Amino acid sequence: MANPFLGVLLHATGGFAAGSFYLPIKKIKAWSWESAWLTNGIFAWIVAPLAVSLITVPETWSVLQQAPTQSLLNTFLFGLLWGIGGLTFGLALRYLGISLGMALALGLTAAFGTLIPPLYDGEFGALMQTTSGQLVLLGVGVCLLGIAICGRAGWLRDKNREKSKIAEGIKDSNLVKGVVVAFFAGIMSSCFAFGMIAGQPIASLSVQYDTPSLWQNGPVFIIILWGGFCANFIWCAFLNVKNKTYTNYADTQTPLRKNYLFAAVAGVTWYCQFMFYGMGSTQMGEHDFASWTLHMAFIIVFSTFWGLVTKEWKGSGKQIKYTLAAGLSVLILSTIIIGLSNQIATV
Repeated sequence: MANPFLGVLLHATGGFAAGSFYLPIKKIKAWSWESAWLTNGIFAWIVAPLAVSLITVPETWSVLQQAPTQSLLNTFLFGLLWGIGGLTFGLALRYLGISLGMALALGLTAAFGTLIPPLYDGEFGALMQTTSGQLVLLGVGVCLLGIAICGRAGWLRDKNREKSKIAEGIKDSNLVKGVVVAFFAGIMSSCFAFGMIAGQPIASLSVQYDTPSLWQNGPVFIIILWGGFCANFIWCAFLNVKNKTYTNYADTQTPLRKNYLFAAVAGVTWYCQFMFYGMGSTQMGEHDFASWTLHMAFIIVFSTFWGLVTKEWKGSGKQIKYTLAAGLSVLILSTIIIGLSNQIATV
């Protein structure tokens, strides 16, 4: 039986992991971005999902061997598209800055990832006919409002800084390009949610092997993240060759052991977001499509928390911090609304 409040708690745990994983990456010294990102990716997209699935779903290889070929292919392709979305997401931050780019890109990702699946399945009209469905849609709207308020707080913070610092932080500022790229990144990044849908036959096979429902998505993540890894590997390898940074991986002039350790910690932490996301989605009942919105909301909440801890908001005025607090409060309210809607749906 579904347990919506447990689902929200699990999504919150996943959001905490997603909002925290970049902290270890900041500890990597004397490596290029592409070397650090690819090493982190090997642990995040290959090692961790495979290890967790083998532990929680002992028959993982049997599940994957028996899974429908079309399901495997579609799941992989959506993972590949999601991986491309992750790369273009970084470009959106380059044009818009971290605060505005994060809010816009994640807001679009939340909207597309939550609303397109029921539209695609022809279930959107049915949702509008039920109280629980209407509450979920209200929760999605409130979530997007909260993301917009957080983005506003970030924009005010950047505006409050010295002009020289703004120029340094958003060197290639371009609103038009940024909005276009963020729109593209939002669509592509939402493909993770579609990958979960395409992988449902794989998850069903896991259950047939007596896998607890909480862990049934483990083999699905393996396929999605393999697709994501391929997209990131191609780009990072290209940058390694172009910038001649492929020597980083064995450069004894850098703190190799610490760099690999921090990359591994970051990668495993990053994967935990989807491990808990998969667990949470099994508890959300008939409105599981709202899981993606919750995931995005919690990422922003916890990434903002770490921004405060690391003094990214130092020097901001009280009004800016009040705006930030308002945005976070609205995001939390959205999770309560969605959790309540699922409770109503399971009564």
